[in-house]
Amino acid sequence: MINLILTYNDFITFTMFTPYKDLPLNIYLVGGAVRDQLLQRTVKDHDFLVVGATSKQMLALGFQAVGKDFPVFLHPKTKAEFALTRTERKQGHGYTGFTCYAEPDVTIEEDLLRRDLTINAIAMASDGTLIDPYHGQQDLKNKVLRHISPAFSEDPLRVLRVARFAARYHYLGFTIAKETQELMTKLSLSGELSTLSSERLWQEISASLIDNDAEVFFQVLRDCQALSSLWPELNALWGIPNPAQWHPEICSGIHTMMVLQQASLLTAEHNNENKLAIRFAALCHDLGKSLTPSDKWPSHQGHEKAGLPIVEKACAAFKVPNKIKTLALLVCEYHLHVHKAFQLKASTIMKLFNAVDIWRKPKQLTDLLLACEADFHGRLGLEKNPYPQSQYLQDCAQAAQQITAKVFVEQGLQGVAIKEAIHRARVNAVTKIKALHNK
Repeated sequence: MINLILTYNDFITFTMFTPYKDLPLNIYLVGGAVRDQLLQRTVKDHDFLVVGATSKQMLALGFQAVGKDFPVFLHPKTKAEFALTRTERKQGHGYTGFTCYAEPDVTIEEDLLRRDLTINAIAMASDGTLIDPYHGQQDLKNKVLRHISPAFSEDPLRVLRVARFAARYHYLGFTIAKETQELMTKLSLSGELSTLSSERLWQEISASLIDNDAEVFFQVLRDCQALSSLWPELNALWGIPNPAQWHPEICSGIHTMMVLQQASLLTAEHNNENKLAIRFAALCHDLGKSLTPSDKWPSHQGHEKAGLPIVEKACAAFKVPNKIKTLALLVCEYHLHVHKAFQLKASTIMKLFNAVDIWRKPKQLTDLLLACEADFHGRLGLEKNPYPQSQYLQDCAQAAQQITAKVFVEQGLQGVAIKEAIHRARVNAVTKIKALHNK
């Protein structure tokens, strides 16, 4: 055990404990709050561990019990989570196949032992003292993600969690310990990943996509052979070549990771919902290439529409929200249209706008264009090249959106005649924009 009194952020530490200073409980801050405070990152969630107490005591103090399987309680005012110390034993398959023992005799060291990584097994007392029986501070210093015990391989969810931590802390230089990587591979090959629920898979995927360096998450899953089980169509892209003229990086899998990286850069300042939609769409845009017969390589004619059922399948498997799925399908089907925007006839551009429904959902076009720009920049040596197609299509859309039914109603047109007149006028408006750009 290492006892260390913090000095650089004592104020933060004490503030975390202030609402609970009068509780007759022996409490510690644990998990991500301690880890991120030591890394001097913003602390988002505060989870507390209670040593030597019972569920009856917690309820008597006004705490609200949550969950059926674990002794976790919500503080009556702050709603912070307080968990009793516990041990767990594997009894079945999957990440829920555990029995829990939570009695006052469970020590803090025993509770920390059941956690996944050493850097997540550090507890902090209210005076800033750190309880670190598994040398998490040393691994933080060395920037290593290391499992605590062989029990790591009992929970398949930990494969995704380590991948997520590897992505989140990639900018700090964190790597996965060799022995942990070996356990992740063993767990991936065991078949246990199939026990993970769709909701939990999407929770981990979406959390990684809104973080920086999301491509690291998928690369780690591929390296430990988890991606082939969780998302075989995405995994299949590695080794499938593209024409060198358009893709100097050649490999479709590498290209997809580069596109995701560019999408992350383009949406860095966006809200989380928008980040998630655009980045997921970027990830899905070339899934159709996994269906191209090898004798047709490196050409992938028709991969856009061929990819639509694969995107649908992934969205169903992960229970992706409809709004996010819609954008992924649009990007999959129309990304080549956007790349070839200057070659498209005005009538074809109008078909694109109708498919995107810019009349009711104008922001959807902006998101589509961002994902397509990420696709264009996600190629070796093209990361900084201009992408004028985006502004051109925005100009076309703005011109087309100026045309409304009002003027045609005033002319006495009715029903279908109004619809046809609007379409002709919008095509003419787009034609004028094309002429301006061709000058």
